[in-house]
Amino acid sequence: QVQLVESGGGLVQAGGSLRLSCAASGRTRGSAVGWFRQAPGKERELVAAINWSAWSLYYANSVKGRFTISRDNAKNTVYLGMNSLKPEDAAVYYCAAHYLWPLPQRPDYWGQGTQVTVSS
Repeated sequence: QVQLVESGGGLVQAGGSLRLSCAASGRTRGSAVGWFRQAPGKERELVAAINWSAWSLYYANSVKGRFTISRDNAKNTVYLGMNSLKPEDAAVYYCAAHYLWPLPQRPDYWGQGTQVTVSS
C-alpha cells in the first residue's frame, strides 16, 4: 500500500516554472512513480515516469526537454520540475505509483491531484 499527497501547483505565466512534489508513505521501496495530467475535455495522459533506482525514465514527447522527473527516496518524495510552461500544459496533475516497470496506464495508487494554471 502506498499513500500519495501532491503539492506545488498554482498559477504561473507562460514561460515560467513550477515544481510539483509527491510525498509518499507506506510501502515505497521498489515502486515506480509517474505524473499524469488531465485537462477539461481531454484524455488523461502520462507525462513522465521514474523507476525506483531513477535509472529508467520516461517523458512524453510534448514535455521532453522542458520537464524533469526526479526522486529522493530518503525523503520518500518524487518531483516534477516544469520549465518553459505553455498554456497547453494547464491541467490537474496527479502522481501515481505501481510496483511495475514500465508504469502501466492504470497504476494502483493515486494522489488527489494538484491544479496547474498557465496564463497566456
